[in-house]
Parts: sequence; structure tokens; C-alpha cells
Amino acid sequence: MTLDTLAARKLPPSETVRPSANRDWLRALELTGRLETEPQRTLPAVIDEVAVRQPDAPALLSDIERFSFAELADRARRYAAWALAERLGKGDVVALMMPNRPEYLAIWLGLSRLGVTTALINTNLRGDSLAHCLKVAGPRAIIVEASLELALLPVLRRLDRPRTWLHGAGESNWPRIDDAIEAIGDEALAAVGPPVVTLGDRALLIYTSGTTGLPKAANVSHHRVMSWASWFAGLIDIQPTDRLYDCLPLCHSAGGVAAIGAALSAGASVVVAEKFSARCFWDDVARWDCTLFQYIGELCRYLLAAPAHPQARAHSLRLACGNGLAADVWEAFQARFAVPRILEFYAATEGNFSLYNVEGRPGAIGRLPGFLAHRFPAAIVRFDAETGAPARGDDGFCIRCERGQAGEAIGRVSLRGAGRFEGYTDAAATEKKLLRNVFEPGDAWVRTGDLMYTDEQGFWWFVDRIGDTFRWKGENVAAAEVAAAIRSYPGVEDASVYGVEVPGASGKAGMAAIVAGPDIDLAALRTHLVARLPDYARPVFLRLVPSLEVTETFKQKKQSLAAEGWRPAAIADPLFVEDRATGAYVLLDVAKAERVRSGDLRL
Repeated sequence: MTLDTLAARKLPPSETVRPSANRDWLRALELTGRLETEPQRTLPAVIDEVAVRQPDAPALLSDIERFSFAELADRARRYAAWALAERLGKGDVVALMMPNRPEYLAIWLGLSRLGVTTALINTNLRGDSLAHCLKVAGPRAIIVEASLELALLPVLRRLDRPRTWLHGAGESNWPRIDDAIEAIGDEALAAVGPPVVTLGDRALLIYTSGTTGLPKAANVSHHRVMSWASWFAGLIDIQPTDRLYDCLPLCHSAGGVAAIGAALSAGASVVVAEKFSARCFWDDVARWDCTLFQYIGELCRYLLAAPAHPQARAHSLRLACGNGLAADVWEAFQARFAVPRILEFYAATEGNFSLYNVEGRPGAIGRLPGFLAHRFPAAIVRFDAETGAPARGDDGFCIRCERGQAGEAIGRVSLRGAGRFEGYTDAAATEKKLLRNVFEPGDAWVRTGDLMYTDEQGFWWFVDRIGDTFRWKGENVAAAEVAAAIRSYPGVEDASVYGVEVPGASGKAGMAAIVAGPDIDLAALRTHLVARLPDYARPVFLRLVPSLEVTETFKQKKQSLAAEGWRPAAIADPLFVEDRATGAYVLLDVAKAERVRSGDLRL
């Protein structure tokens, strides 16, 4: 449970590697190898290639609109023609604020042909957060779906008055881009030649989730777009006959670029759902005859917790790919829904290395075969929770972790290949992400902010986000592992764990917000946790909540919970505190809270 004692765990037994794993790696290496020899082969160029080869094959499908590859290529060129008419070119930014639909892909594919960067704006943002994301992008134009114009209107006055275009019928007097696209004549369309960009040019701005602080805009080049697409296309062995179900937000790299780019570049089709729905998921997968689907975070847990569905095994799925599938869900999900293969991966939009669990080890986030180690210069270094930074030895350099020992994962920066680091629009944020003089003078590595460890077979395992690890009673507590122990108790639907301050105590005490039925037995829960967690890791405070707020990518929003802490006068939810003197969770009322503040109640 601590960063220093993970090595004492019983590591997973060795398993037989999938016979086809090496073929998958070699296929991916062949595809990614083209990036170094064909710098003009960007995703817009690849879409043009596929449109010539199989013009009538379906590319993007939805209940709103459908594009064949020829129609997608034509649609993208129309947006390029619009951009030319607006005098937009390389280096300019256009902000796109639109819910999931095939048109979304056509817009940024078209703009990126000219070197125009598309800033993918989260449609859930409002007020200050929305204004911030637009400001850091500095767009010359904004394209907004009509259903979102009322969210955009209040923040426009804070910007430098970019020209705003409406997609669909709305109430404002902004020009309609969908009408402008349809009105483009043959001559203007013919003026749009082949893509004028190379892999080194910037294609997108994709924002971090903003679970802590305001989102940062990460630079995403055409090289990163094609790298993500090529790795997935190779490892999944996508064929033109495949059909990918994508219900993840298109404004993020996972749902909007990685697997969807792999499918399109291979000539396969993608079903774009507006959003994830546990109720509609299996109906959609069966109705569209999908062979692949992409998950993230807790999506699979939600499906597993949902009632039985008649279509849950009546599907043609051969593989699910994604990241964040917890070990306690993996095997149960795969068995219940008859999904033959799961490809888990680890990556970050701004990160400079990726991991892939090609072998299918449940719970692991990936493994680096020996023949690929030079392609992915990654390491795990000891982390000092007191300073919030990697620990350094007497020589001033970072200390590599041993097998089974958790620390922060980092990736070495290089100018070419997988190690390139493109950073953010904010130079200060970019520099803050870097760790310098790590193993030798002058080297630079990118901090992931994630704690991991490797086992004896070389598999990498995720432990926690650094911000979610707190110190209590002189020990480091990994919130994710405490939450997993709580979720394993029957009747608990979900749990979020975080550290809260207690007057007179050093560090932060653990607190858990728990979604459970009203008849949950807290005494039995405590017995359950005593058997699974060391004393210092067991939550001191419990809060029973009806639900947990999450981002659209199912990351828990803990800031407000942590800020509210354990103040019964300000919280309507039932609160409990562990009284170590009696060995029980007791109701935390105002009187007991005062005893906690005064140090009278033993913690």
C-alpha cells in the first residue's frame, strides 16, 4: 500500500504470451515505420487515398448523418475551401464546439489540410472554464453547434472577437457554416489541392481534463495523430471489414483521434454515438454490427453494474480497446459479455511514451518487449511524497525503482520518434512538465504524474495519480487502491477516496465518498477493510452520497469533495468517522466534529 512496500506483494504468476503478440508488434512497427520515410502522409492524405481505393465504403456512421469515404473526403475539402475563402492558413486556429457526430471529423480533417489548427473544445464547459480554453487557443474563428450557442454567447465578450460561425439553425445572427459549405462551387472546390502539411505541422489542440485546475491545451502534431493511428491499426489488425463503435467524446485524444484514426486509415468504418449510454450500448453495438469498441475509465464498470440486457451477448465484437479497465472488472466483464479480446493501453495526450497490453494480462497497463525498449525510453523513479517530486540520490540524480517498487513513470525526451514532446500552448506549463538532469547531465524526461510499478514478467501496473496519493501517519496512501478495496464490498456501487486535513495532525486523513444502498452495514464494511488495508490506509471519514460527479471521460471530480471535507454543518449527506477507541464508524455530528477539531476523539 505504500510506495516502499509494494515489492512485498505477491506478484502475478507468469502467463503464456499470446501466440500472435509478436505478430501484432511487428505489424505495428511496420506501419509506424512509414512515418519516418513519408513525412507528407498525414491523416487527411490517407483519407484521400482510401476514398480513391474504396469510394463507396462507409467511413463514418451515425443516426444523424453518414459519410462514405468519398463523401468524407469531399466534405473535408469543402471545409478547406471555406477556410481559404476566410483567409485562414498555416498557424491559424479555429475553435470547434460541437457534440459527437461525423461532421466533427470532417471539419478538423478539412482544416488541417491547410495547416489550420483546430482547438477541440469540450461541450460541457461553461463560464470561466470555457473562456479560459478559448483564450489559450487564440482562435481567429469559432465554429459552434446551434444547440451550444447560448453557452458560448456569455463568454464571447471576453475574447478578441473571433468571427463566429453557427452550424445549424440558431437564434443568433451569426453566419451558418453548414449553408456556406453547401454553397461552395466546383471551381472553389477544385482549388483545394492535396494537403499542404507535413507530419511536423500542428493539427490539433486537445485539452487536459482539468480534474485539478483549469485545462491546458496540448499541442498535437500530424505526427502524433498518425503515430496513434498506426500503433492501434497494427496492434488491433484492423481490416476494412471492421466496424468500430465509438461513444467517447470526440474532443479527446482517445475517442476522437487514436482508435478512430486507426479505423479510418485502414479503410474500416466508425459508428459515432453522441454519448455513452449503458441502456443503449448493447442495442447500438448489435444494430450496427460492430466488431470493435473503444472504452475508457469506468465505462466497463458501468456496463457490468447495469441490469441484464438481451443483446449483451448477441454481438459480433472481436475486441475492445481502451485504457483504465480495472483488474476487478476485466475478467468479469469479458466473461459476462463474451468479448474475445481486450487491448488495454496507457497513454496521455501530451505524453511522450505509450504502453500496450498486447498479451492481455488482466489489470496490467502494458509491457515493453525487449526489442522495443529503445523505441520507448521510459523509466520508473522513486517518488518523494513530501516534496511532490522524484527523489534524488547523493549524486543528485534520480533513482530507478526496482521490480515491484512503485514510483513516478517518466519518458525520455528525444527530437525524433516516440520520445518527442510537443508540450502545451503555455510555455511555463510545458517547462513544468519536464524533469531535467535525471540520470545524466543535460538529459530531459517528461513527468507523467502517474505512479506505477513493474512486475517480474515486465508488465507495468498503474498505482495512482500523484495528486491522489496522500500521506497519513507517516505513510503514503494510494487513493485508487483504497477505493478498489471499498468497491469490493458487496453493495458498494462506487467510491472516491481523497485526503482531508485534520487540525493538529500531520499529513491528511483518508476520506471516502461511497455510493451504496441505505442499508449498508458499516460495521461489516469496516471488518472488510481491516482485512484488506493496513491501519493507516483505512478511511478515517466516510460520506454516503447518492452519486459521484465525473468528467465525460469518467474521471472522478474530487476537488469539491475534498474542499467540503468533513464539516457536518455544511454537508447534508450522512457523515461517519472511525472512532479508533471503540473500533467502529460512528455518526459524525456537529458535537463529534468539534471533538475531532480539539483532538479529543481518537483517530
